[in-house]
Amino acid sequence: MEEDKLDENAVTFEANDTASNAVEPKDIIPEPTAPICECKEEKKCKCLPVINIILLAGLVLLYIFHFTGIGAKNGSKVNPNAKEPVVANEGGLKIAYVNTDTLMAKYQYAKDLEKQLTDFKTAKENSYKAQMAQWQRDYEAYTKGGADNMTLAQQQAKEKELQARLQKLQSLEGEYTMQIQNKTIAESEKMTRAVYNFIREYNAQNQQFDLILARSFSSSPILYGNEGMDITEEIVNGLNAEYANLKKENKEDK
Repeated sequence: MEEDKLDENAVTFEANDTASNAVEPKDIIPEPTAPICECKEEKKCKCLPVINIILLAGLVLLYIFHFTGIGAKNGSKVNPNAKEPVVANEGGLKIAYVNTDTLMAKYQYAKDLEKQLTDFKTAKENSYKAQMAQWQRDYEAYTKGGADNMTLAQQQAKEKELQARLQKLQSLEGEYTMQIQNKTIAESEKMTRAVYNFIREYNAQNQQFDLILARSFSSSPILYGNEGMDITEEIVNGLNAEYANLKKENKEDK
C-alpha cells in the first residue's frame, strides 16, 4: 500500500446494499457495523464520486512560466506556423498565454488518463462490494441455521472468523481509498511535468517568449488577453502529436 498523504476530501466506498438487510445476529456474534455509506440507488451511488483528473486546471499551468536566455536554434523554428511574440511596447516582455481549460479538454493524454483512473477506481470499488456481499451471505447463512449442526467450539470458531473478516473489510475501505488517491496524485504530477517540459522545449525552439501565462475560466488571474498572444492551439497540437508518436512507438515495441 502506498503511503502518500490523503487529500482532505478522501473518497469513500459504497457498501453493498444487502448490508442494511442483515438479520439480527446471535448474542455471541457482533452485529455488523453500519454500512460505510448508504446508496439508495445502486447505479447512482455517490459514495465514491468519479475522480475528475481534469482538475489539472488547478494543478498544471496556473503558475507563470518564465523563460529567458533561450533562443531558437540558428534562428529557425520547428513549427513554421508558430505565432510571433506580441510585445506591448518596444523592449518589453514577450508574452503569450495558454487556455488550460481548452488544453485539458483536447489533450488526448489527459482524456486517456481520466478513463484509466476511473477504471482503476471502479475496479477497487467492485472488489470491495463483492467481498462485502460474500461476507453478508456467509453471515446470514450462519445466523439462519448454519450453527444448528455445529459444536460449541465450531460455533465460536465460525463467529471469530466472521468478526475478523468484517474488521478486515472495514480497513480495506481505507486501503482502497488511499490507493486511488495516491495513483491519482502520481499520474497527475506525471502529466504536469510532461506539459511543463513540452512548453519549455517548444518555447525554446520556436518563439522564445519571456512569459507564458495560464488562462482558465474558473481560476485564472488573467481577465483579458490579446488573442494574438493565445498559443493554446499550437501547444495542444504539439502535445497530441508527441503523445501519438509515443503510443505508436510503444505499440511497435510490444
